[in-house]
Parts: sequence; C-alpha cells; structure tokens
Amino acid sequence: MYQPLADLIRPQSLDEVYGQEHILGEGAILRRLVESGNIPNMVFYGPSGTGKTTVANIIAKKTNRRLYKLNATTASTADIKEIVSQLDTFLAPEGVLLYLDEIQSFNKKQQQSLLEYIENGKITLIASTTENPYFYVFNAILSRSTVFEFKQISAAAALQAIKRAVACMEERTALKALPEEGALEYIAGACGGDLRKALNAVEVLFSAGRPQGDQLVLTLEDVKAVTQKSALRADRDGDNYYDLLSALQKSIRGSDPDAAVHYLARLLEAGQIQSACRRLMVIAAEDVGLAFPQILPIVKSCVDMALMLGMPEARIPLGDAAVLMATSPKSNSAYKAMNAAMADIRKGKAGDFPRHLQNVHADSYTMEREQGYLYPHDYPNHWVAQQYLPDGLVGKTYYEYGPNKMEQAAKQYWDKIKHS
Repeated sequence: MYQPLADLIRPQSLDEVYGQEHILGEGAILRRLVESGNIPNMVFYGPSGTGKTTVANIIAKKTNRRLYKLNATTASTADIKEIVSQLDTFLAPEGVLLYLDEIQSFNKKQQQSLLEYIENGKITLIASTTENPYFYVFNAILSRSTVFEFKQISAAAALQAIKRAVACMEERTALKALPEEGALEYIAGACGGDLRKALNAVEVLFSAGRPQGDQLVLTLEDVKAVTQKSALRADRDGDNYYDLLSALQKSIRGSDPDAAVHYLARLLEAGQIQSACRRLMVIAAEDVGLAFPQILPIVKSCVDMALMLGMPEARIPLGDAAVLMATSPKSNSAYKAMNAAMADIRKGKAGDFPRHLQNVHADSYTMEREQGYLYPHDYPNHWVAQQYLPDGLVGKTYYEYGPNKMEQAAKQYWDKIKHS
C-alpha cells in the first residue's frame, strides 16, 4: 500500500525531530516531561508541518494509555462520547491519551464536553492548533493544560530533513539522486518552515523526474516549479496574516527599510495587496505623522497607483512608499494626542461647548445673545487668546510637540506668538 514520504520518515524519537530544540533539546522542559512518562494535558501551538503530530505520536509510545486521534475539523461530540464510553473498560483500563488536532475548530460546548474527563485524569489531552490558543481555546481547557509553542522550522533544520528524505527516496526507487547546485537548499528556503511541504516536494521530484539509467537529476528548474509560493503564510483568518502586517508596521516604525520591503514582498506574494495598501496608509499617519506631513498624500498616491496598476507592477509604488516611510523621521505625537482625547471622552469628560464656540444659527430670534467670539483673523498673526476646551477641561494638554524638525519649527513659531 502506498505510504506518503512524510509519513514514511516520520521521526520515531525526539532526537529525530528537527527545529524544536527550545522545547525538545537536551534538558528542555517538554523533553523532560516526555522522558518522565508523566504526561500532563498539553496544547501544542504552531504552524503546520513543524512536528506537533509527530511529537504526540512519540509521547503515546511513552505511556501505557491507548491513543485516540481526532481532527476537530471533522469530528463531533458523538466521537468524544464514543471515546468516553470506553473509559474504565478492558479497552482503556489506564485511561486514554487523546490527540485532538485543530482544536480551534471545536466550539465552546464541544470543548467543554472534555472537561470532566481531563479533570479526573481519565483523558490526557494533547491538543494542537495553528491559531493562538489564548484566542481560540476555551479558558477552562487552557487552565488545565500547559501550552508549548512549536517554532517555524529554520532552513538549516529543513535541509537536514530534506537530505534524509532524498536518501529514503533513493532507497525506495533504486535511483541515485544528483541534485543541481543549490536545489536542495532552495527547497529548504521555499518550504516556509513547513517540513511536510518540503518532503512532499522531494517526493514529487522523484515521481515526476526523468531518470537516466539509475540516476535522477534534480534540476533547479523543477525544484522551483514544485515549490512556487509554498513559503507563504498569510491566511486572512490566521495569526500569521496579522503577524505579517504587524512585522511590516514595526519594521517601518523602527526605520529598517530592508525588513520593510521583505514583509511587504511577503504580503504581495501572498496576494494581500489590499491589506498592504491599508496598512501602509495607517503607518503614514500613525508613525511618520507630523514629522513629515507630506507623507500622507505621497503614500495615498502610491496606493492609488498600485491599485490601478495591479500586480506585478503594484510592487513598485508600494515599495517606494515603504522605503520612504522607513527612512523618514518619525512622530506619533498626533496619534498620542488623539488617543488621549478619546480616552477622556469615553470617561465622560466632555462638558458643554463654550458659549462663544456655538453655532450662531442655534440662537432663536427671541433668545438672540452676543456670543463673545473673537475672530482670530482680526488679530495680529491671526491669533487671539480665548477658551476653546469645555470648562471642565480647561488647561488640559493632549498634544505635545514631537522632537523632530517639523514640529519643533511649529512650536517655536507658536511659542513666539502666544507668549509675546
């Protein structure tokens, strides 16, 4: 019977698991738990293809408990009841180890159905998820579990697994693989940290290859064909999508143009041009702001141009916008002022408008009153001292001039006028 390569060479021990040394390396906490045999309820969190299911299988071998596997995308409460019915029987005298994949797909009621049994220890739960468990897993489950984060596999770790996969396929097909220079390294980089994708790519290369006698050349051209776009992780419903947007903004905010274009390129390659455009406009206002106020129309023009052009040309004006903002002076003074003002409004700190700021048309003919409003344009430098904030907020300061050249010039201008 056919067995996928990824399953055929699935690690059988913790030493064979690649790229998770922070939790499985010598002396690491998860490794010590597995070696002790005392397995608590756990939640494995991380991207696809990083070893979550593999580690669960290894753990099952270390216990005397029967292993059940459920995928929450297809399982139902009835499946859980079927497992529960076997507790305390000869089928599961020591309880069961339940591996629940994609637990985020279970609703709250389905997750709650497990509580009684993981509480009394009859079910040891190992749940896995590609989404942040603190958002998607019921709190009562989390409070009874330990969360372990699986990291994206590095290219170096992936290359080790790929070389092992090639050796396995050589044995399976009786062919001697001759990878072109850089071919295996390309797979390692293009798999995006997903070992399953990397191993599938190796299997496809052998299946679709053109052997010459007992040799098979793994060409770089074929490698690129089977790995195209495989490195992208930008599902709009997933954590990685928001992590990517966050990384773009923080790179521009941190004035790193190289990182900025890297994350922008990942968004665009994943087809997220609309999201990239929205985030670039937010960055212009939030992070560059008044230090370079001309950035707002510039970025808006770049976005309009990109949306009109479409990909692949859209990358050019959007790259201009990202690099320009990354290398521009930064100020969040207006952003902070707005946040502070909105915080006061939410606390009920509003109050009536000063009489002289009210609309004159609000006065009826029978109640016509003199507003007392001073028209600034009638005064030197187009400014005159008068109250603008409500009575309860007089003297409140929301905006502080930023230390950049643009805002300091404005500060000097108004300090001279208002204090002369």
